[in-house]
Amino acid sequence: MDIGVPIKDWGEVDTARLREAIVRQPDVAWDEDKQRQVDYDVHRQTKSIVMLFASQTWPRVTITREKGWDRIADVAEPVMAEVIRRFYPPGGTIIRAVAAKLMAGGNITPHIDSLTSFAYGHRIHIPVTTNKLVRFMIDGSPYCFEIGHVYEINNQKIHSVMNAGKEDRISFIFDYVPPDAAKEQNAVFVNG
Repeated sequence: MDIGVPIKDWGEVDTARLREAIVRQPDVAWDEDKQRQVDYDVHRQTKSIVMLFASQTWPRVTITREKGWDRIADVAEPVMAEVIRRFYPPGGTIIRAVAAKLMAGGNITPHIDSLTSFAYGHRIHIPVTTNKLVRFMIDGSPYCFEIGHVYEINNQKIHSVMNAGKEDRISFIFDYVPPDAAKEQNAVFVNG
């Protein structure tokens, strides 16, 4: 969504249990779903634990619970609910949720999130692990994310991530479509 600025730092939110659950996931969890890496070349150097997946059929979107749902939903749902309660209008729909790992030394090349649904959903990032050599670029400017903070990025601007560190960078990311945007678009969300 074009939020008028490159990024919003919403400040601190208690994400400790979510971070702990994601970090504890076994290697097999990160390799269960490779669809993002197959569909989007920019994500080739990432791994994912997908909780919620949205079809590309805007404005009628099918939302499916994926393997990651059973792994982390119990700790992810309260965090997403708290973020929405504090910063967004109630009554919308979470259409995507994923833990995304950018491998040490890896990068996500510059891109704009181009599916129609990305223009109507808030793209929310919650840092799980990071290091001093991770740079998130949005609209030509670098940003460093702090653990314990919640950010919204403007995914309609060119953005990229570089992890020059020796540790993987993990973020929990979810997309929230507020009720006014859904109504404006006559969007229909179907649980698959």
